[in-house]
This record gives sequence, structure tokens and C-alpha cells, in this order.
Amino acid sequence: MLRIGLTLSFFALASRVLAQPSAQGTESNPYVLEPTPTTVAWGHYWSEYPPALKVRSGDFVRVHTLITSNPERLEAAGVPADQVEKQLRDVQSMKDKGPGGHVLTGPIYVEGADSGDILEVRLQSIDLAIPYGYNAIGSAGFLSDEIFARNMRIVPLDAKKNVAHWADGIEIPLHPFFGSLGVAPPKEAGRWNSAPPWIHGGNLDNKELVAGASIYYPVFVKGALFEIGDGHAAQGNGEVDITAIETSLIGKLQFIVHKGKSLRWPRAETATHVIAMGCDRDLNAATHIAVREMINYLMEEKQMSKADAYMLCSVAADVDITELVDGNVGVHVMLPKSIFVNKHQ
Repeated sequence: MLRIGLTLSFFALASRVLAQPSAQGTESNPYVLEPTPTTVAWGHYWSEYPPALKVRSGDFVRVHTLITSNPERLEAAGVPADQVEKQLRDVQSMKDKGPGGHVLTGPIYVEGADSGDILEVRLQSIDLAIPYGYNAIGSAGFLSDEIFARNMRIVPLDAKKNVAHWADGIEIPLHPFFGSLGVAPPKEAGRWNSAPPWIHGGNLDNKELVAGASIYYPVFVKGALFEIGDGHAAQGNGEVDITAIETSLIGKLQFIVHKGKSLRWPRAETATHVIAMGCDRDLNAATHIAVREMINYLMEEKQMSKADAYMLCSVAADVDITELVDGNVGVHVMLPKSIFVNKHQ
């Protein structure tokens, strides 16, 4: 009887151990970061902004981001008051705002990340947080000197059918991604407006950065100080009227610090492509940066000569306009991974 009692006690203890949740920050039990007045940065990336969360390399975080608008404007456009997120109402009390308009969740401080390192952010999943989005013609749109209407359209989002109901007879496939995601810029850049993308990433508006993608950032300050927001349900390359289908999103991210390697500009990888990016006030200059960055990738990772890498870009890579409207315009170069048929390349 004693042996039976010990066996039962052992199994009872084992059951309790197995029932306990895994350590926080794991894939099955990620940290959760909700947007509140103390966990968002309004309108800037900045090396001096206090972290909202500290994590270790390898940790997972489930992060909620807010639509780039305010309750009054959404309600005026037709969103019922009870469908406006409480979190969006709560953050309106913030005093420390600007110079940009994006509400960015974070910063997330990644232990071990420091100047000269690379921070990899893996986008494990991206889900809608609300059943609607909007598109609005902004004063800084690409054709703002021609089209003066300041229309705002509320767009119902159907997650089950995976479409946005734009109008009768027009449905747009959902393609959720975060428009703005980046690290703190160099200290000398100061408080960087959240609108123009740059070497830190930020408001890239790159619709290729969907669930499953990894983005690699040069790290400029201790902890990297990653921020994320500006959720989009769908967008065309160019984002010509300055908005996509803007919405709130929930993403699960993993953070990985890479030592001993460095980058000049953010770079990304999907299941099918390597993506180099460039940003500048001038479209020609942004294109030069993006093409050079792809050449650098081929030289560094595939051990090609500069001339061979340049030639390969010309025959195999697509040079696309990312966006035309954020002060700094963006260009990205898409290189298909399928061209490398040798598994050792």
C-alpha cells in the first residue's frame, strides 16, 4: 500500500508540473504587450524613449497595435462608438506626442543587442484586431496638388472570407502587415519623426513583410528599442494617397540578436525572396541604395564579385517602388531564392 501511495503521489505531482505554463517569452507562452499610455510611443522612434518591455534574444512577444486615427474621426466617418477600441480611447490622454502621428507599441528592449549588431524580427503571425479599416486621402498624398478631396472611407473586413468589402462589386484580398516597424535610430538623429523611413526601418510600408517574413535591422543603441504599429489590412505598392486600409493588428514576434555581423540598411527574407531596401527623399537615390544593398547581399552571402552580383540583379531581381508618400520614399529589390539551385549556395 505504501508503494501504491507513493506512485499516486508521484503522478499527482507530475500532473501539476505538466499543467504549469511554460516560462514566459516562449512560443507557447509569449509576453503580451498591449497598447496603453505607458506602452506606446506616439509619433517617433528615439534612442532615449523608456522601454515598455524587456526581453531576451529568442523570446516571443504577442503585440497589439492601434489604428492610425482617433475615436472622433472614426466615429464621424461612420464607425459605431462601441466598435472603437478602448485602448485607442485610453492613449488619447498621452501628452508626449509627435512629431509624427503613428501610435507605435513599444519600445521593446532586447537584452544583448548593442550598436553594430543585427536584430532579427521574425513575424510569426499577424491577425486582425478589429473588423474594419479605413482609407483616407491625405494632404501629403502623391497627387495632393491635383486631388484636393479629403475623403475617408470605412472598409469592413471579413476575416472568414479573407476580403475587404471596398464597395458593391469590389472586394480586396486581405494582406495584413505592419506599415511601421523598426528600431531606434542613431542617437545623433534625435527624436525621429515616425513618418519617414530610414536606416532604422520605421514606416517602411512594405507589403511583402507579412506573416512568415523575417526583418534584419542594424542596431544603433543598446537594447535596439524596437517599435511597431501602423497596421494595414491591404495596400498597393506606392501607397499613393498616403494611407492603406489602415487597421489595428495583433502579431506574434520573435526577437533574435546576431553578433559578429552588421548591416547598413534593413533587409528582409520571406519563404520565396530576399528583399533589400532603400529610402531617401529622392526616388533615384532610394533606388541606388536598394540595388547596392542587394549587390552587397550577394557579395557577402553568396561570395560573388561586385560585377557578377550587379549582372544577376539585372536578370533575376525585381526593383519595386515601396511607397511614394512619407517624406522619404522607399524602393525594395526582390530576389527569388529559387534561382539558387545548389543547396550549398
